[in-house]
Amino acid sequence: MAAIRPRSTVSAWKPSVPGIAEVFHARFTEHAYPAHVHDTWALMIVDGGRVDFALDRERHGAGVSDQVILLPPGVVHDGRTVTEAGFRKRVLYLDTSVLPERLTGAAVDAPLLADPVLRERVHGLHLALALGEGDSFEAQSRLAFVRERLHRWLTGREAPAGGPSGREVALRLRELLDARVTEGITLEEASAELGRALGGRVHPTQLIRSFRTAYGLPPHAYLTGRRVATARRLLLAGVRPAEAAVAAGFYDQAHLTRHFGRHVGISPARFARSGRF
Repeated sequence: MAAIRPRSTVSAWKPSVPGIAEVFHARFTEHAYPAHVHDTWALMIVDGGRVDFALDRERHGAGVSDQVILLPPGVVHDGRTVTEAGFRKRVLYLDTSVLPERLTGAAVDAPLLADPVLRERVHGLHLALALGEGDSFEAQSRLAFVRERLHRWLTGREAPAGGPSGREVALRLRELLDARVTEGITLEEASAELGRALGGRVHPTQLIRSFRTAYGLPPHAYLTGRRVATARRLLLAGVRPAEAAVAAGFYDQAHLTRHFGRHVGISPARFARSGRF
């Protein structure tokens, strides 16, 4: 009796993270892409099996390893399975606000990047994106470090750093987060606002590193903690969990519950009932 092959599966969505046009997770057993182009960058990691592809008429192959595949916009490529088991991949389609098209040539010359740090950053970004819309600030932060690493590969140098640095950047960002606990702020908005306030460009990765050095945790974790604290006060005041979630800046009650359990050890509903005798 012939073995039954697992069927192909696809999961794709558009996150609310500036710069990411699409997230695409797939398992293919017999699929072959025809020659085509994208208007975005395709950043891929292979989680199982092996894939073979041609980029600008030169063939490459990649399997499960520390490699990351980067396909530039506007360049013809294809893709196909090369083993009976097929392959599993996760792809981020990044627009040119993340990487400019002028870096296309460098990507064509070397689409396979052997970099375990970059692969781990891409993996972490996928995990943050899978959490959903309420955790987009964390995803933005992780994307900034992915972009920084890609820029280093494609240009041979670090992304340009900003002017102001250190404790002042961290302090101003904390003040900004404290003032925007409920409505939140994007990483790019924070960088631009602090740049204007401090009189110089503040790069997103510089902003995150300065904050972590000063306070021991990344900005997205600090903001989540402040939102949990706000939700605790609202719950103790008798506000229903669903209403407290939105009032504290969470996407919905499920989003609050996930983070509340990590910070407090019980669900928001149980916490609200805990003091009622």
